[in-house]
Amino acid sequence: MSDVNPFERRDGTAVDPNEHVFGHNHVCRTEKRGHVQPGGRSLVEIVVDASNGFVPLWEAGSVMRYRFNARSLRQFARPDQAQTAIRQLFGEAVLAWGDAAPIRFGERRSGVDFEIVVRNADDCDTAGCVLASAFFPDAGKHTLVIYPKMFSQPHAEQIATLVHEIGHIFGLRHFFAQISETQWASQIFGVHNKFSIMNYGADSKLTDADRADLKELYRKVWARELTAINGTPIKLFRPFSTPH
Repeated sequence: MSDVNPFERRDGTAVDPNEHVFGHNHVCRTEKRGHVQPGGRSLVEIVVDASNGFVPLWEAGSVMRYRFNARSLRQFARPDQAQTAIRQLFGEAVLAWGDAAPIRFGERRSGVDFEIVVRNADDCDTAGCVLASAFFPDAGKHTLVIYPKMFSQPHAEQIATLVHEIGHIFGLRHFFAQISETQWASQIFGVHNKFSIMNYGADSKLTDADRADLKELYRKVWARELTAINGTPIKLFRPFSTPH
């Protein structure tokens, strides 16, 4: 596959590579919470969602089942190769979190928790172009959406984009949620420097602190040492596909 672009469209079109993940007019629109980072301001903590009056996280042992939306892959000249390439990207992104990943993922054809959908057109506005969007923990069915613009990035940045989105699936909000996303409540747990995969632009890097904070958060929650964050209760969910 090294000599073939798996993301070549049926009409043969391609786009030029860009420089940074979630920067330079690129945004993440998970749950419509994607915003450009305010200039000159930053947070130094891991941020979790509290939009519904509680912090949603996963129960121990959770496995998220997914499948590819076959129809969305028909836009590619070689749908099977595109699916294989996206599967590889997703797998590398999950592995990047290492043993800090609180849940496992498994691909199957039916009874899934989310679909991986590739849009056939970009979603751009004055803030920039969306690369991908995901979801936060709950017991519903969802989609992990990828936009064509993501495939214009270098390979490492494509993985980083999915690492960021998987962070949302784990329950993490943007690093700057309490600055520019205040319409959706969030809470802070742990402390680390501004370099985080949940940040934007040049500061968007998966760090040991990202992994350590996430691992410690779930360890304390599952051990019942932590039931609330700054007074906001924690609510654990099982995936849709798990018997309740």
